[in-house]
Amino acid sequence: MKKMYTLGFGLIASIALALFLSQPSMAAEGSLFDLPILKLENLPAGGQSLSLSLQTLILMSALTILPSMLLVTTSFTRIIITLSILRQAMGTQQTPPNQVLVGLALFMTLFVMTPTIREVNDAAFAPYSAGQISIEQAGIRTGGIMKQFMMRQTRQADILMVAELRGDKAYESPADVPFLVAVPAFLISELRTAFTIGFLLYLPFLVIDIVVASILMSLGMMMLSPMMISLPMKLLMFVIVDGWSLTLSSLVESFTRGG
Repeated sequence: MKKMYTLGFGLIASIALALFLSQPSMAAEGSLFDLPILKLENLPAGGQSLSLSLQTLILMSALTILPSMLLVTTSFTRIIITLSILRQAMGTQQTPPNQVLVGLALFMTLFVMTPTIREVNDAAFAPYSAGQISIEQAGIRTGGIMKQFMMRQTRQADILMVAELRGDKAYESPADVPFLVAVPAFLISELRTAFTIGFLLYLPFLVIDIVVASILMSLGMMMLSPMMISLPMKLLMFVIVDGWSLTLSSLVESFTRGG
């Protein structure tokens, strides 16, 4: 568990650095790094590295916003939205509670992202911990790996739309897409996919509601709420078809098939 926390902190810090390095003006010499405490240090093997003070500043600043950034660059968005729509379709109000849904979404995200996390660990975090690469190189490698995951789930139309808003032309390959373009395009694609899955999940529960309401109307039971009758039937149907397993397995498979 301690190793997982350490790897997660390293992943957060690396993504922060990837965003930091994606802005040329931020890394330009003669501006920010002119301050004594925020200077570049020469490495014995050649090249330059951020000073320890600057690394600490980046990590402490990243702790406030990077957990949210980490969630929006992973599979968490699609999973939590789909589970929320499923709960609303079942009509169970706050059951399962938000804490349970978020916890389930987090662990499913960890399950989906395990290959990517291992790749980040092998290519960036482990070499940086061993002193083989600098923190800048670790951040660039982490950003590239995360971008590869996002690009596999992102529609080309969404990338073009964000690029047009940024004033860029069409990119020749996914590797040419900037990190700051990949993130919003990925989020838009995830929202579209999550709502599509949610719509398909909503249909069978909607059919049950319509059937129950029609039966009650035909029997003249105007004062009886259709929700009181349809809710047990929806729960029974969901349990009989093993709905949770089907939903979660379909979500995982949707990432293996791409966006």
